Amino acid sequence: MGLSSAATGDGVQLCVFDLQRGQQEGQELDKILYFYPADCPILLQLSVIGLCEGIVTFTRIFSPEEDCEVIESEKHSHVFYQAETDIWMVLVVEKNKENELTWRCGALQGILKEAHSLFAMFHGPIRTLLHKQPSAELARGHLRTFLTDYLSDFNVGKKLQFPTYRDSLKERGTVQMLTVSREVALDVQSLATVLGSCLGNVTCQSLVLFEDLLVSTTLPPDDTLNLYTYAVLRLTPRALYSNASSWSYLRKGTSVSAGQTSSSSNGTTAGERPLLREKLSKGKDGFVAADFTATEARCAVPSTPILWFQQADECMHLCIYQHKSLTILLLVPASSVINGEEGITHVKKAMLENKLTRGWGGENAYHVSGYRYLLVDPERRVSRASPPGKVTTLAKDSLLALNMLRQEVDLEKSRYKRGDPCHDKDFEVCIRTKNNAWVIAKISQGRELYMALEKGGETLLYASTAVEKFSNRYCEGAFSTD
Repeated sequence: MGLSSAATGDGVQLCVFDLQRGQQEGQELDKILYFYPADCPILLQLSVIGLCEGIVTFTRIFSPEEDCEVIESEKHSHVFYQAETDIWMVLVVEKNKENELTWRCGALQGILKEAHSLFAMFHGPIRTLLHKQPSAELARGHLRTFLTDYLSDFNVGKKLQFPTYRDSLKERGTVQMLTVSREVALDVQSLATVLGSCLGNVTCQSLVLFEDLLVSTTLPPDDTLNLYTYAVLRLTPRALYSNASSWSYLRKGTSVSAGQTSSSSNGTTAGERPLLREKLSKGKDGFVAADFTATEARCAVPSTPILWFQQADECMHLCIYQHKSLTILLLVPASSVINGEEGITHVKKAMLENKLTRGWGGENAYHVSGYRYLLVDPERRVSRASPPGKVTTLAKDSLLALNMLRQEVDLEKSRYKRGDPCHDKDFEVCIRTKNNAWVIAKISQGRELYMALEKGGETLLYASTAVEKFSNRYCEGAFSTD
C-alpha cells in the first residue's frame, strides 16, 4: 500500500480518531470520530486511519515526548495534530506538480489546531463529549456538522483549497491588534468598563474589533484568540457581507460538496451551528444573530450561543453588536439570568460613533511603503502584517520563495526546540530570488519577522539595511543588530 491511501476526488482527506477506542478486533470502526470526505468507502477510511495509527505508534518508540507532526511520502503529505490525549486529527494532502511547493506544513497544522480550538469553544472538549455519551454519537454529530461548516471556507468550486504560497505573509493562530492613539485608547477603555458593568452586579467580559483588528479584550490570551478567530471568520462586517473568508485571498464557495450535512438531518438548529455562514445576519437593531426558518420559533431577543472558555474556565453567553466597521462581543456568564432588553439597552448607550470610530486607520494603518512583511510574536500569539491588498501586488516568484523559506524556518525551529526547548535560537536568512527580489526571515528573542522586498538593490547590504530601518522604526529595535 505504501505511505498513502487511494486518493479522493480532490486529493484531500481529514480524519479525527480516538486511540482509546476500537482496540478489539472487529471494533475498528469505533475509533473513527470524523472522516472527510464522508462518502469515502469504509475500507478506505479504515486503511487511512490504520496507517496513521501505525505512524503515531512507531514514532512514539523513538520520540515518546514529541508528537509526530509531518510525514512526507512521494505522493502525499500527512500532517498530524494530537488535539487531546489520544485524540488525533490528521490531514492528508495529495501532491502533484502544481501544488507540491505551494503549501507549508506548519500552516496546514495550524488549520487543525484552529478547528479544534473553535470546536472546543462551542462544544467543549471531545473527550468530555465521549464521556457524556460513550457511544460517541454525540461527539460524531457535533464534529460532522462543525467541521463540515468549517471546511466550507476552503471550498473552491468542488475542491478544497488550503492555504498556499499566497498566504505566506499571514499567521494563523495569532491575533492582529490595532494600535490606536492615546485619546482613542481612553475611549476604548471607558467602553470596556461600561460593557463590564452593563448588567449591574454581573461582571461581563468583552472584545472590541475594528474591521478585522482587535482593539480591546478583557479575556485571557487563549480565549481571546479563539473568540477573535471566530469573529474574523463569521462576525465582522467583511465576513458577514462578503461570501469569502477573511483568512484567504481566494474566492470561496459556500458548502463542501462531499459529506454536506443539513441542519434537519442531524437534529441541529442554526443556533447550534455557529459556522453556518448563510444563517448569520445583522438585524435592524445592530445585533448579529442566526436567521431562523419559518418553522423555527424566534424570540423577541435574538438567541445567544453559549461558549466555553477553557482558560477562564467558564461558560458564557455571546451577544454580538455591530455598527459600521465596529464589532463588539459581549460575554455574559451563563450562570446568570440574562434580561435581554436590559442588556441591549445598556450596550446601545455605549455605542458612541464619533468617539469610537474617529481616527482609526483599520488594516491599512500597518502598511509600510516599500515593504511587504509579517511580524509574529509567538509567545503573545500576536501578529502584524501588510494589508492583504498590498500583498497581492507581489510577484508569484517572490511569494513562492518566501513560502519555501518559511518552511525551512519551521524545520529549523522544530530541530532546535527538540535540542534545547528552554531557549530560542536567533538567526537571519536573506535570499535573492530569480525575479531579483529579496525574501528575508529573521528571528530574534523569539519574535519572527518575514519580509519580501521587490524593486530593491542587488546587494546583501541593501537587504540588511532595509531590515535594520524597519526594525528601528516599527519594532522598537527588536531585530536590529546593535
